[in-house]
Amino acid sequence: MKIEQIYTGCLAQGAYYIESNGEVAIIDPLREVQPYIDKAKADKANIKYIFETHFHADFVSGHVTLSQKTGAPIVYGPNASTLFESIIAEDNQEFKLGEITIVVLHTPGHTMESTTYLLRDKDGKDHAIFSGDTLFLGDVGRPDLAQKGAEITAKDLAGTLYDSLRKKIMTLADNVLVYPAHGAGSACGKNLSKDTVGTIGGQKETNYALRANMTKKEFIQEVTDGLLPPPVYFPLNVKMNKEGYEDISDVLERGTHALDANEFEAIANDTMAVVLDVRSQQEFALGHIPNSIFIGIDGGFAPWVGALIGDVKQPILLVIPEGREEETITRLSRVGFDSALGFLKGGFDTWKKASKEYDVVNEISASEFKKQFTSNTPVFDVRNEGEFTSEHIQSATNTPLSFLNNYLENYPKNENFYIHCASGYRSMIAASILKSRGIHNLIDIQGGFKGVKEVGIDTTEYVCPSTLK
Repeated sequence: MKIEQIYTGCLAQGAYYIESNGEVAIIDPLREVQPYIDKAKADKANIKYIFETHFHADFVSGHVTLSQKTGAPIVYGPNASTLFESIIAEDNQEFKLGEITIVVLHTPGHTMESTTYLLRDKDGKDHAIFSGDTLFLGDVGRPDLAQKGAEITAKDLAGTLYDSLRKKIMTLADNVLVYPAHGAGSACGKNLSKDTVGTIGGQKETNYALRANMTKKEFIQEVTDGLLPPPVYFPLNVKMNKEGYEDISDVLERGTHALDANEFEAIANDTMAVVLDVRSQQEFALGHIPNSIFIGIDGGFAPWVGALIGDVKQPILLVIPEGREEETITRLSRVGFDSALGFLKGGFDTWKKASKEYDVVNEISASEFKKQFTSNTPVFDVRNEGEFTSEHIQSATNTPLSFLNNYLENYPKNENFYIHCASGYRSMIAASILKSRGIHNLIDIQGGFKGVKEVGIDTTEYVCPSTLK
């Protein structure tokens, strides 16, 4: 028996390759499926089943394409309904895979079709669970992504999740391994661990949602408390996962169309495409196409595209570091953005050589900022609320990047202001969005809050009320 976790850091997502005696199951595959096919070929094995733990909201799964290429059936748990052929399994239904067995445990709560897959070894002993978004390490799945009008609320789902965890998961032996669908960085939970593999016993000891003697009322309160609104692209990804989608090879062929500067400009004007610049923040600051949006490929790229661009149908034109075209299109497709129309051949240098107009982002070092800083200096911190609450520049105003458009009126109109994040990636995204909205009187603090602390600017730290005298 072989279990391989295939972890994708940008999405904080774990897919699973399970092989036994020449038969393979894939759980929650990514959209680009060739690596799974290649693994099976290397093992001289056949992909027999494709298991989906639920309808994913934060990425487009590869189930449809993988099934088309291999003939393996797609398996969902109870309550699922798809527009493509699939097996809707019953609770406790068993699937044989070589010498092992995979058992369907219906665990609704994150969504109503959410299912955990229990792997029993060749001796019939419970070995591991693949818990999807039902159970993470350190947390459980958010219960607010499957609401249908007034039919079901987040609190209703949280109550259902409480029952699923205690009746289906916590009854398993402490040494059963836990393989979740996500780790730290995912928007599918609040307090996910950086670890990606654990045990039932370990979670009983460390996961707040699994603590002993926790009442359902307490669980509902704690699981629903502090949930931020889900990213706007989540329902669009769910729709694609339920209904199907275009083959990624077609998306790649269209998106990797090379354009010269004049073609690029003409298409941008004709289609109202978003110009997405995925270079480094340093390169973007030194020069970029006016009104382009920066989201660097070497950061939390795909989730930020989903959160900030939102509409997966939005046409996109790309400014990409040379040689990373296919990677960029692939990572966009993972979150359902299939509408890339091409990229600027030769990168930003092509734009400059064509004598096209370009813009820059004004920047300042943390040391220089310290010299200019007073208690009246307008500073805007685009980190999330939790980071800001933990510690921030005393006079700073929090305008989280995820909801930046809600704060446009907060920025000064007639004087320069400063922005920062933790280290510089998010503040450059914010700078590009603000400039695209006509707000140019901003100055980005290089190195972000980390740089600010290093040069000794006064900050305010959060003090837990229980420690106050």
